Amino acid sequence: MTHSEHPSFFQPGAGMGGPGPSNMTIDVAVIGGGPAGLMAAEVMRRSGLQVHLFDAMPSVGRKFLLAGKGGMNLTHAEPLGAFMGRYGARADVLRPLLQAFGPQAVRDWAAGLGIDTFVGTSQRVFPTDMKAAPLLRAWLQRLRHSDGGRPPVVFHMRHRWQGWQDGPVTGAARAALRFGTPHGTLTVHARATVLALGGASWARLGSDGAWVPWLEDAGIRVAPLQASNCGFDVAGSPVHGITAGWSPHFSSRFAGQPFKSVAIDFSDSQGRNFCRKGEFVATATGVEGSLIYAVSSLLRDQIAAAGQATFTLDLLPDRSAEHVLAQVAHPRGSRSLSAHLKSRLGLDGIKLALLNELLDKATLHDAARLAAAIKALPVSVVAARPIDEAISTAGGVPFEALDEHLMVKHRPGLFCAGEMLDWEAPTGGYLLTACLASGVAAGQGAAGWLRGG
Repeated sequence: MTHSEHPSFFQPGAGMGGPGPSNMTIDVAVIGGGPAGLMAAEVMRRSGLQVHLFDAMPSVGRKFLLAGKGGMNLTHAEPLGAFMGRYGARADVLRPLLQAFGPQAVRDWAAGLGIDTFVGTSQRVFPTDMKAAPLLRAWLQRLRHSDGGRPPVVFHMRHRWQGWQDGPVTGAARAALRFGTPHGTLTVHARATVLALGGASWARLGSDGAWVPWLEDAGIRVAPLQASNCGFDVAGSPVHGITAGWSPHFSSRFAGQPFKSVAIDFSDSQGRNFCRKGEFVATATGVEGSLIYAVSSLLRDQIAAAGQATFTLDLLPDRSAEHVLAQVAHPRGSRSLSAHLKSRLGLDGIKLALLNELLDKATLHDAARLAAAIKALPVSVVAARPIDEAISTAGGVPFEALDEHLMVKHRPGLFCAGEMLDWEAPTGGYLLTACLASGVAAGQGAAGWLRGG
């Protein structure tokens, strides 16, 4: 999505119309124009603060727009208890944030922007037109204009944060921020700062993780960023003498094709179990897609611990093991095995090809072993795809370094929000909801701190 296609997504700020000031003194700076940063700006603007938002890109919300390209999944309508369970080890620390601004609050917020929503068959919540652009446009329209005495948010685009002007000053409340701009370096003195810099996936859209060393130099521990909601490379097929990836035959014919109506079962060495029905896609070297993303954190951690992870794939989750065995064992006469499996079980295409990819001839022609493989086919993965290909990232600033308002404990006036915090969640509206909720918390925290300071 370009600036020329959506001019309303862009608002000039300092340094855009010509040489701007080399120094600014402001009340509050938000660094990062994704959902968390925009929400923090909205909350602080609502409290009457003049907010300056800085972003390295020419326009804000780029990852938000791309994520909504296939249908803008805002949140999820399942009960809050189940909803919270999607955040794994970070459920407890995120609970108060999501209780304050959870799935229904997201829908109410969208409605306030004139965007109606509906609940799909999967309980995912979408705008009625399924698009991200109208929502972002309405949001920015509200932020850019003063109303009820509230000042507009001032947007400073193409302003890349480069750390603190005087280096890491641990404990300094108002250390100057340094930005690289099209017109040179800009130094900003802000009474409070909200960092909403994203993770390290989709760097071309602005989330490149460049902030990590600056925070570490300032004494803020950062958990290593890792791919989350990502694809994986498979271990290869001994049957075909392939040590990594699919065989050339399988890859050339089936890369990009989906495995529909399958189920994955996986248990890691820590005793955590995943079992769910869904679908995913074969890639040139492995697997990706919604069902893989849902189990990606467990697979990634198991690979880190053991070098590989093996899940079992049920190719026919709606058929019992007994039924499958009976159909496989049914006399096939002169028919080929592929014709027999297609006729008796409807197995063909990519599912049949995967059996031929991973099973040797002896197994394929042993009815009991083949039936067992159809219901529980071992698939081994050996590496997550590169972090820049991932939908999101795990790792980041740990909540233990922050207070309940998301302020860095040893750096008063500095707040963090969004994906740069150390949490992860599956796709399905959980990522966006928690980003928005953390933006609310950081915005409220910064506004309260400024009132008290």
